[in-house]
Amino acid sequence: MTIEEAPPLHRPGLTPPVLSPATLPQHVAVVMDGNGRWANARGLPRTEGHRVGEANLLDVVAGAVEIGVSELSAYAFSTENWRRSPGEVRFIMGFARKVLRAQRDILHSWNVKVRWVGRTPRLWKSVLRELREAERLTAHNTGLVLNLCINYGGRAEIADATRAIAEDVSAGRLKAGSINEKTIQRYLYSPTMRDVDLFIRTGDEQRTSNFLMWSSSYAELYFSPLPWPDFNRTELWRACEAYAGRERRYGGAVDKVLHEEPGGTGDPQDDEQ
Repeated sequence: MTIEEAPPLHRPGLTPPVLSPATLPQHVAVVMDGNGRWANARGLPRTEGHRVGEANLLDVVAGAVEIGVSELSAYAFSTENWRRSPGEVRFIMGFARKVLRAQRDILHSWNVKVRWVGRTPRLWKSVLRELREAERLTAHNTGLVLNLCINYGGRAEIADATRAIAEDVSAGRLKAGSINEKTIQRYLYSPTMRDVDLFIRTGDEQRTSNFLMWSSSYAELYFSPLPWPDFNRTELWRACEAYAGRERRYGGAVDKVLHEEPGGTGDPQDDEQ
């Protein structure tokens, strides 16, 4: 796909809703589910769903840029996806390699910074090369950060971080008593990743599927019945609007009911007068 063939950054007639910085999710995570079912419902092989779904990611990225999201994480291939048929895995890996090569110039022209988040073992070397090249090309961009989560698993990330911490404690580089949440954050695949504000899953499934478990601990969940190939930038904006209407308390609570004594003012100083 060339820059001329890519979906435009701005589509005529489509304007994102205006949300204040306080109500706009800064980090959106997306589980792009439903590609295979979308294809099978149309009498097509599952691989065709992946083909359309990968191309659709560009439109959602454009929508994130337009509305002002700072970071977008896309669950492209999980550590559990290796269990799929060898043919489907080969297609996904090969297609991911082609897509990365074709889309990195487009993302670069949109001022998007690409980051790979995941494990090295089992990942095709050719795919890893394309990921590293995309990271290198876009390293100095200052716009949206796009985390491409390929060969990623939430439990694997925490296990790898724990292993690295244990090794550093054993080597005397880290004191066990000093380990806290900030320490663990430094050992994750992407230490600078923001906490996820809005977690979207498409495909009419309602689970998080081992995605960004640490970073999504307080994320607002949004489940769309649409399969990923039908989830476009306007659907992303709809999810952002839903997020804007929610109240995030992070474990705290505000009692909105004032309990007053009959005839009292509700002012604690009344008891002292």
